[in-house]
Amino acid sequence: MTTVRRAVPGDVDEVVARMRALGASLPPHDGVAVFNRVYLSVTEEVRRLISAGLFDDPYAAAELDVRFAGRYLTAVGAGTSPRRAPDCWRPLLQLRGHRGVRPLQFALAGINAHIGHDLALALVDTCRDLDREPATMERDFERIGDVLVAIEERVREDLMPGPDLLDIADPLTHLVGAWSLERARDAAWAASRLLWSLRHTGEVYRECVDRLDAGVGLVGRFLLTPLAGR
Repeated sequence: MTTVRRAVPGDVDEVVARMRALGASLPPHDGVAVFNRVYLSVTEEVRRLISAGLFDDPYAAAELDVRFAGRYLTAVGAGTSPRRAPDCWRPLLQLRGHRGVRPLQFALAGINAHIGHDLALALVDTCRDLDREPATMERDFERIGDVLVAIEERVREDLMPGPDLLDIADPLTHLVGAWSLERARDAAWAASRLLWSLRHTGEVYRECVDRLDAGVGLVGRFLLTPLAGR
């Protein structure tokens, strides 16, 4: 894994502004642009929930959201080459213009990278910086996960081909059916707890982070398998 230097946004409003600017700078069918539209919807909904006071710890939830988004924005920002990005984001950056990859694949690959890798590390960063234990943030972590699941369901509905183009034999049916955001969210929570327990171990901690990054990247490559008949 190659570590990229992160410029953490100042607050959730800045996250939204940076995502909108990124989306405006990309062609609509670019793979990163497809995921960015999904993630912008998630962030706007989280911002609404924070403003409505629906998190147990609104300040910590906002900090988690900012650190979470900061990892994504750094990984895919202007000037970031696939070789410098974390392993989990490289498949999307490398295949973002591939005509054999369908929009739903781009969206799910981005969700996989962001949930599988970035969420666990963002939670550890937040707990360390705010002097909190992960267990104290579990309910708010689940609330953010619930938003992601709801958005993912809508994405699948919006980006899956219509019934005239999709049947049980379509490879896309099998590919997207093999991945679950809920399982990825559960794995991210388990990974965050493990990393938290190892946070003072130096080399062991870094090795676990690298293995997590590589494993999530491998899943991303499968999700982005080019399919015929785009």
